[in-house]
Amino acid sequence: MDEPPPTSASAVAPPSPSPVSSLALNFRLLLLILAKLPLLTRVAVLHALRLSEPAKYVDLHSHLVVSFIRALLTPSTPRSISYSQKLSTRNIEIKGRIWISQYASPPPPETDIRDALLRVVESMRDASGSSSSSSVRVPQLTPVQAEWTGYRAAASKWEPLPVMSEAAKYRAMMKECREPTTVLYFHGGAYYLCDPATHRPLVKRLAKLAGGRCYSVRYRLAPQDPFPSALLDALVSYFTLLYPPPDAYHEAVKPCHVVFAGDSAGGNLSLALLQLILQLRRNDTRIQWYGESRTVPLPAGVSCASPWLDITHSSPSWQGEDAHPYDYLPKPRPEAIARIPPCDIWPANPPRKQIYVDDDLVAHPLATLLMSPSWEGSPPIWVSTGWEILAYEDKALAMKLFADGVPLVFEEYEAMPHVFAIILSRAPSSRRCVESWASFISRSVQDPKSIEAIATVIKARTLEESSLKFDELLEDSFEDVQASVAIKAGLKTEWTARL
Repeated sequence: MDEPPPTSASAVAPPSPSPVSSLALNFRLLLLILAKLPLLTRVAVLHALRLSEPAKYVDLHSHLVVSFIRALLTPSTPRSISYSQKLSTRNIEIKGRIWISQYASPPPPETDIRDALLRVVESMRDASGSSSSSSVRVPQLTPVQAEWTGYRAAASKWEPLPVMSEAAKYRAMMKECREPTTVLYFHGGAYYLCDPATHRPLVKRLAKLAGGRCYSVRYRLAPQDPFPSALLDALVSYFTLLYPPPDAYHEAVKPCHVVFAGDSAGGNLSLALLQLILQLRRNDTRIQWYGESRTVPLPAGVSCASPWLDITHSSPSWQGEDAHPYDYLPKPRPEAIARIPPCDIWPANPPRKQIYVDDDLVAHPLATLLMSPSWEGSPPIWVSTGWEILAYEDKALAMKLFADGVPLVFEEYEAMPHVFAIILSRAPSSRRCVESWASFISRSVQDPKSIEAIATVIKARTLEESSLKFDELLEDSFEDVQASVAIKAGLKTEWTARL
């Protein structure tokens, strides 16, 4: 089953698209705003008169941004999945106070890392009651691209990266790192949109505040590469940090210096990678990697902003057709999916309902993380959420993590939408959230024993903090949450017997 690797990372890296200039992006944004001007005018008037719910908590700018994104995500004329994906994965000119060094980790000569993943996927599938009528997809071992990202203090705002090799950029970045902290970052985008380029501002900010560097992964996207392809890329990226391939220009990173991080689907991937590692360790698994038998150590911590945890959309917040008053995420509607124009990658062949995962794996514990049986033995975890559609499932996970004895820092931000730290970067809540995020990352590396379980709600206007009780985050029990997922997924298990 061995697959020979390419001779070098540069030989396997696909060509990057031509960078899109800031001027071109701003022009496209202006056209979009002009098209939505009547809507934005109405929002502004209602906000000024305090006749809308968000006006009680957030400023006009935040209200307009959320309304604008909501309108973009619910167009009158749907676009194809290919179009949306290409639009969100365009390379962006790298300018300003940021170091970016590209690296593509080549496939190892052994298939052991993939085989270990598939064994866990199969074993957890059987335990969860998922249908075993079809075999789990076997993803190819392919090059996994990533961006080393760091803060470039001496650069001006519009200064481009210097012309030098990727290895030279990496060495220049390392000269500015004060700490060994390494953030393994997974971007959000519902598993089919975005890439590291879209998340550079946030990742740079985390690197600056933590005094270290980030390794932002360009994992494979669905629907062309569904579960577990992205999870395999995540595991390969973690091993790339710990045990560098022969052509890598970075030194081996100690696991106690690595913190997983991600937003939305990237939060899902961060937690799925952690759960995978917990399972591999419970089975005393060692992995052959470039001729060496390697252990699978735990990272120092895991941190997630608005993680997507329930692929089935079974929580009460997803029900009904009315838009969420504080969020922009659209609620899934079968008729809307049916209206999506066909393209080369969707509808999938063979057909399936979910973009990310095959229908019979929608409740798999490594896809819908709420179905994971145990988090015991986990390192510290940080989770933030807003008053968003995903808040219910984020709170459900917090209840489970706390019950399993995980040192969890859970923060709920009043009136904030999905991944607000990215889309509302100027809001006080966003600044506070990113600072807390970076502080957790640093503490996980420098003093993990100081992290204790705590749940907090933060007010939007004043940033006043109040304590929450984990067992009172939801009226439903965690068992009831799992039962709802199982029913939505059509499973016949001990969960569905409860209801």
